[in-house]
Amino acid sequence: MSNTRRDFLKKTSLAGAAMAVPALVSAFPKAGHDLSDDAKGKVILFQGDSITDGGRSFDKDWNHVYGQGYAYLITARTNFDYPGKDYQFFNRGISGNTVNDLANRWQKDTLDLNPDVLSILIGVNDVHRIVMQGDKATVEDFEHAYDKLLTDTLAALPNVKLVLLEPFILPLGMVNKNAELWTTEVKKRQAVVKTLALKFNAVYVPLQEVFNKALQKAPAEHWIWDGVHPMPAGHELIAREWLKAAKKLL
Repeated sequence: MSNTRRDFLKKTSLAGAAMAVPALVSAFPKAGHDLSDDAKGKVILFQGDSITDGGRSFDKDWNHVYGQGYAYLITARTNFDYPGKDYQFFNRGISGNTVNDLANRWQKDTLDLNPDVLSILIGVNDVHRIVMQGDKATVEDFEHAYDKLLTDTLAALPNVKLVLLEPFILPLGMVNKNAELWTTEVKKRQAVVKTLALKFNAVYVPLQEVFNKALQKAPAEHWIWDGVHPMPAGHELIAREWLKAAKKLL
């Protein structure tokens, strides 16, 4: 294991944060042990906003570091199916983030982790700020910021494999308060993500259509509780689509 990864694992707690139960520190799993280059597991990083965040903790408590969403489900399933691979999964989604927020913390929360696979789900907060807060940012602003983020990433990590997830909504909750504007702006950003996936040779994970089709099985509130944030079944849907599209990278 490289010094960068070892040092990171020693420093993942936020400044001033401490474990409430000291025994939990000694229970921290094998992530610090040395591996030969051939045996070393891949590093998979999930980035995004609250959908990726999933209520995760910012300490070393392995009950909570992955959150309660699709990132946790993918991590759990992959580590169960391949116990000998020694995969290193990290969740660095932060609730409320836009693409510009990602850029502002990219060095520490992405590049310094040196991931082999980088998964990004972003865009719905960019729309939220337009619809709910009157932000004047355009889809061109979104595309430029996202394009630069990916360009900078590949310049720093030329071997990283990218996974870009399509932002999505369903017609309920906050979305129904201004459904036409939400739909218009989300569609614009969905098109951008698909275009960027092609440009950067990324694995593209389409999600809007599968959520739309899921409505044939159960109403919208079964999948997403407020139009934006998934219910447990919605997170399972994302996890299945991610594994279907990106499992070949593991």
